[in-house]
Amino acid sequence: MKELYVVTHAESRHHVDNLVGGWYNSELTEQGLKDAEALGHRLQQWGAQKADIYSSDLKRAAQTAERIAAAINSTVVLSPQLREMSYGVAEGRPQQWLDERIVPVAENNRLDHAVIEGGETKRAFVSRIFNFLDNLTLADKTIISTHAYAATFVIAWWIKMPLESVGYVNFNIKSAKVSKLIEDDLFKNRTVAFLNG
Repeated sequence: MKELYVVTHAESRHHVDNLVGGWYNSELTEQGLKDAEALGHRLQQWGAQKADIYSSDLKRAAQTAERIAAAINSTVVLSPQLREMSYGVAEGRPQQWLDERIVPVAENNRLDHAVIEGGETKRAFVSRIFNFLDNLTLADKTIISTHAYAATFVIAWWIKMPLESVGYVNFNIKSAKVSKLIEDDLFKNRTVAFLNG
């Protein structure tokens, strides 16, 4: 059996300052650091000792992964492919600034639409996550430390949702949570055991 734990980073400065996240490289808050340690202890209790850990290279996800690694006696491999969606010119600006400038999506072009100048399209965003995962050799236990919206597409990849079908999907993943995915040995069926644990 293979187990994939999808972890979303804990509270970071951009959350409390109400700034656009995306590729903005904010750090965890003091509460976020405590919550990341708690995530590590939870994963240890669930038997994820020495799991392979891969993380977005942005500070908030990497800091979360490092605290998990300390709890389960593992190391972290960082990758920019696991980053959140880029919000281009809005990165690090007040959330209200982006809200006032979002370009609404056309229903017939959900994959190739950018919500703001310089932002990633969903196709580009999901393609880099799928590409990373397609080239990953999963261990019996693997942990991915990423971001709330990016986590949706790790799960979409797990259930083998085609890229052309991701235009509407959102699993509403929360910060500082773990979602557990399982593949059985016999039939290779892939299960979403739970979300936001």
